This record gives sequence, structure tokens and C-alpha cells, in this order.
Amino acid sequence: MIVVTGATGNVGSALVRELAEAGEKVVAVSRGEKPIDQARGGGAAHGAEHRRADIGDLDSLAEAVTGADSLFLLITGAQLVEGPAPAEVLKTVAAAGVRRVVFLSSQGAVTRPDSDGYARTLAFEQALAASELAWTVLRPGGFFTNTFAWIEPVRAGRMIPAPFGDVGLPQVDPGDIAAVAAAALTRDGHHGQSYTVTGPELVTPRDQAETLAGVLGEPLRFVELSRAEARVNMLRFMPESVADHTLSILGEPTPEEQLVSGDVERVLGRPATGYAQWAARVAPAFR
Repeated sequence: MIVVTGATGNVGSALVRELAEAGEKVVAVSRGEKPIDQARGGGAAHGAEHRRADIGDLDSLAEAVTGADSLFLLITGAQLVEGPAPAEVLKTVAAAGVRRVVFLSSQGAVTRPDSDGYARTLAFEQALAASELAWTVLRPGGFFTNTFAWIEPVRAGRMIPAPFGDVGLPQVDPGDIAAVAAAALTRDGHHGQSYTVTGPELVTPRDQAETLAGVLGEPLRFVELSRAEARVNMLRFMPESVADHTLSILGEPTPEEQLVSGDVERVLGRPATGYAQWAARVAPAFR
């Protein structure tokens, strides 16, 4: 049995679907009551069992993973900066029977290891390496689904607001992250591996706006936000330290953060999904 935490999110919902369609017994874990099959982009849960748990509550986490031998571990929200010690989280799941963990980390954990916003993520990586669990770490950069933040302004005013319009990053389809996670959870040969999961090319916010306009078949006005304006928007759904380091990556990426990785193709045997392909798939969300 495989437990997927963050199962209503962009990666988790895709992973639940992929594992269930492959015939795996899946437990989809989330903190709230939102049905798994209503997760954005996730589709039907195909019979996956839904359990409620919070990684910050070790008792509920232990109950959620009981009976599982593999775990997809994702931390989000407040858990990015606070919560039980990573070693205690891993001890809890191991005591419940988990033997394999795939952890969704972040590229910034290695490109910006001194950033407060990545301290806890990096601590999880270190705790995994020190554990007796079989483990795999996935380190994506930005997600294509971050542009879902444009849905409301596109629908309301045919406008796309974003900072750093001409800074390119190799953003990635969360579906590709899920596919790499599924491989690591179900196949041998991934223990001790850390994969940098990127898209196939650098893409700027202005590029993405033009791509969406083409997919939708109508002009969209790109409005470049200041750093301060973008920060206000981010603070509505992420901790302050996370917002600050995210803005630093978006505006002043390091050379490593702009490198296109071949890890998706190496693991899956196919190229990573491009933004245009992803945008065509999700276009109805913007209409």
C-alpha cells in the first residue's frame, strides 16, 4: 500500500490518479474534507481510500500510514517552516511500517541552502539520508500550475499580472513530478537518488502569457508587477520567508536554477512536458 500526502494538491492528486490507474492500492491523505476526486487537475480518485491527517500531528500521521510500506511525503503551508522534527516524522512513519519514502523537496534546498525558507526542507533531506529508510528526493523548481493564479484576471479582464516578465526558468508540469514519484515508489533502483525535476526549456512569464493567448485564441494583456506588489499577493497563501525566497528565485535566479535537467527523461524514458503542451491541456480552466 502507498500513502500519498498532500493528495488534493497539484502533484498529489496527479500521483493518486497515476498510482490507482496502475493498479496500486493507494491511500490519499489530506488535512481537510475536500474530496480527492475534486482536486484541481486530479480527476477521479479511482477507488483510492481517503484518510485525514496532518503531518504536524504525529498521532494522526501514524494512523494515516498504518498498513503502508511506501509514502509520498510532502510538506506545505506552515509545515514548511515549523512542526515536529523531521527525524521524529520519519521515526513515526517507520514505526507504522513504512519502508520507502519519496520526499518532495525543492531545488532551492540545494541552490540556496542558507535561506531560512528552505531550512526545514533541507532538514528533511538530511534526516532521510541519516535514516534506515529507502528514500528518494525530488527537487523541482517552479510549477506550471503557479499560473493558475492568472485564472481570475484572465476571465475578468483578459489580463495577466506577474513580476519579472523576462526572467526565464525551467518550470515543470506537476504531472511529470507525479510520474517520477510514481516510478520511485513502485520500481527498484531509485534508493538514495536525488532528482532535479524541471521542464524541457526556460520559459518566462511573458512567454507563458503569449502561449496562453495562443491557446485561448484571444489577446491577453501582460501587466508586469513590481516585487512589492507580487509579495503582497504571495503573502495571502505562503509564509513570509517562503514568499521572500520565492521572489528571489523568480527575479534573481542562480545559474543552477536556470539549468534544464534531464532527470525526467532519464527516469521516465520520455521528454519532460513543455508549457505549451500543458497549457493546451488545461485551457478550459482559463475560459
